[in-house]
Amino acid sequence: MRIGISLPNNWGVDNVLEVVRIAVLAEELGFDSVWVADHLLNVGYLHERIAARPYYHPLAILAYAGARTSHVSLGTSVLVLPFRHPVELAKFAATLDHLSDGRLILGVGAGGLEAEFDALGIPWHERGALSDESLEVIRELWTQALPSHSGARWRFSQVAFAPKPLRQPHPPLWIGGAGAAARRRVARLGDGWHPTGISIEEFRAGCIQIRRAASEAGRDPSRIQMSMRVNVSMPGTRLTTDTENRAVLPGDDLERLARGVDEWRQAGCEHLVLAINSSDIAGLRRALIAIAPVLDRSSLKP
Repeated sequence: MRIGISLPNNWGVDNVLEVVRIAVLAEELGFDSVWVADHLLNVGYLHERIAARPYYHPLAILAYAGARTSHVSLGTSVLVLPFRHPVELAKFAATLDHLSDGRLILGVGAGGLEAEFDALGIPWHERGALSDESLEVIRELWTQALPSHSGARWRFSQVAFAPKPLRQPHPPLWIGGAGAAARRRVARLGDGWHPTGISIEEFRAGCIQIRRAASEAGRDPSRIQMSMRVNVSMPGTRLTTDTENRAVLPGDDLERLARGVDEWRQAGCEHLVLAINSSDIAGLRRALIAIAPVLDRSSLKP
């Protein structure tokens, strides 16, 4: 099992370079991946948490982090698809994949904050259909010599699109969300599942459901990566929503943390992302150093 950490691009850190320095430290400590979250407006629970403090653009953070690192994977956990034109996103992501030497994992989702959709003028009830069609457009642009698409929202025929991604056939498209619609989207269109805020039992059941549905759709279920983002509680961290508090590992007890990580591995998790949610950069650095021993794979092998 691979283990990554979330970067605090979404926690109101004043100095954006400190966010990138956490990525550099994570690579130095041996973590496999670094991940960024995505929202465009500080509304709803986000405003309650960070008010008007910075929430940095995820892809800009990954571009800079990619330049400062050499081998750690760069992931979005997760990018909200309905907020973006899929052609522009496909272009940005393919370029980032080249800049990072093929290290991008594009985690995407339909979105979960209705107030943000309202403020952006995007119909909340259309987010699922927009996400599905966006995935189809992105995959078409990335894999076909002269892409064509005819859908409810976007249409083009025999267009030239470049660059194609460096990673072949393309960067993994991991689907966020834990509901039935998200699981169906993974089975039909995803290269991986990347939920958060669910129990180990729910995750295990979801993996079984997705693989069964993928097989019924004529896909190889073994090629779908199963991942999970889990919060790590540390002194001074703030977990304020019910979803965040549903899957939490103790960061102040390494033995319990290692056991928890191993339980996720046994549940079928192949890539675990640890989220230490705080704007306290010094505390984050201490936390990463403290939990790095869990990366000793000898304690995680069957």
